[in-house]
Amino acid sequence: MKKMIPTLLGTVLLLSSASAVAAESPSLGAAGTPGVSVVNNQLVTQFIEASKDAKIVPGSSEDKIWAFLEGQQAKLGVSAADVKTSFLIQKKEVDPTSGVEHFRLQQYVNGIPVYGGDQTIHIDKAGQVTSFVGAVLPAQNQITAKSSVPAISASDALAIAAKEASSRIGELGAQEKTPSAQLYVYPEGNGSRLVYQTEVNVLEPQPLRTRYLIDAADGHIVQQYDLIETATGSGTGVLGDNKTFQTTLSGSTYQLKDTTRGNGIYTYTASNRTTIPGTLLTDADNVWTDGAAVDAHTYAGKVYDFYKTKFGRNSLDGNGLLIRSSVHYSSRYNNAFWNGTQIVFGDGDGSTFIPLSGDLDVVGHELSHGVIEYTSNLQYLNESGALNESYADVLGNSIQAKNWLIGDDVYTPGISGDALRSMSNPTLYGQPDNYANRYTGSSDNGGVHTNSGITNKAFYLLAQGGTQNGVTVAGIGRDAAVNIFYNTVAYYLTSTSNFAAAKNASIQAAKDLYGTGSSYVTSVTNAFRAVGL
Repeated sequence: MKKMIPTLLGTVLLLSSASAVAAESPSLGAAGTPGVSVVNNQLVTQFIEASKDAKIVPGSSEDKIWAFLEGQQAKLGVSAADVKTSFLIQKKEVDPTSGVEHFRLQQYVNGIPVYGGDQTIHIDKAGQVTSFVGAVLPAQNQITAKSSVPAISASDALAIAAKEASSRIGELGAQEKTPSAQLYVYPEGNGSRLVYQTEVNVLEPQPLRTRYLIDAADGHIVQQYDLIETATGSGTGVLGDNKTFQTTLSGSTYQLKDTTRGNGIYTYTASNRTTIPGTLLTDADNVWTDGAAVDAHTYAGKVYDFYKTKFGRNSLDGNGLLIRSSVHYSSRYNNAFWNGTQIVFGDGDGSTFIPLSGDLDVVGHELSHGVIEYTSNLQYLNESGALNESYADVLGNSIQAKNWLIGDDVYTPGISGDALRSMSNPTLYGQPDNYANRYTGSSDNGGVHTNSGITNKAFYLLAQGGTQNGVTVAGIGRDAAVNIFYNTVAYYLTSTSNFAAAKNASIQAAKDLYGTGSSYVTSVTNAFRAVGL
């Protein structure tokens, strides 16, 4: 069996400006309970479950949040008096199924957001705060007001990032997203520093998307990592099945535009060049023969329908975001990626891949990275990055739900039955299915494509049931399992969440969705225990 190409299907994802410092590894709290981790030598509370006996605080939901945070000041490392000035409620969503209110917050110091200092708080339909997930910079580690003034400008930071990128790939082409640099308070050691976050996002002379943190005092690069990596391989062709889909008649010409879903689904061809989006595809008789375009357009619609029908989510951002796809990118290009604004598909050369838009798992995986950006925004490093990859697999694979394989429709057309990854048996393609066997090195952004197998296996066990490592899991079915996993990543997790936080948040999501004493909670708990968490 051929080993998977580890950088394909999720080497590209969306991360917004509130990305965070990743936990290198989880540790146990004082009582030996997973849920507290050390990030850059600073204690960061990942999960707090509210007391079942706590009295319901009267007033608005915001009043309940402030009261909860004030009551947890010792754990959070901030004074009760500073709670309302240290945290900003950024978003509120109500899960229509459970009635639970989900809030996303951001910590600020001297009016500057803390890098990785984002949190979620949840209030059940009875009006009780149930849980807190996230990371907080303690007061003793915060910068002073004097240190909150940058010595270099945002334009200086942009120039530093561009210089580093051009030193690797040559003269940069046009940026795919308007360059910007935002100030953050960056936790480090026993203190913190002021940094600019920016990125370089270009297609020429080769696709590159690199995230930078640049010291606002002296301009040195504190941290950088790539969000696009190119897999080596090949692929070509289409599966030949017939599909129907929405198009738009413009004059006497049909356009590959679906205006019935959100703000639209548009499909383009890059015509084997590297300029995107390229040319909007058109046809004279509405009978389309470009298989790669047909699949990209149809499957983008299926992904939209999956999120809308099952979760009530209107496109990737929840607000009808226009989905753009470009097929036939470059020549014999062996990857698919999301560059922060759209999805791009290569054709390959028929040996390792056929056109990557021909697999709904692939399209679903890449577009699900967009959903992750607009919700938990899991940083693409270490454990949070592995979770990012895993949730993209789980959600992307659950749209078609025909098997537990990732990429099997487009991978190695000459070899029957293989795939890029297996959720039922991750070890088949070099991934661990137990936390004790996780990769702890620095390559692949800390093993984001390797360690994703751990929670992929947990999802499989939760859905199908089974026994692993002496733990028996009663399966709850894929429908309920994906509901719990979606709610976990959409409402509970934050940018720094690690595997321990994912376990605790999944248990809490099951409680909120199906009841504290339900069998679903037991199954979720056992599924994570079975993979060593």
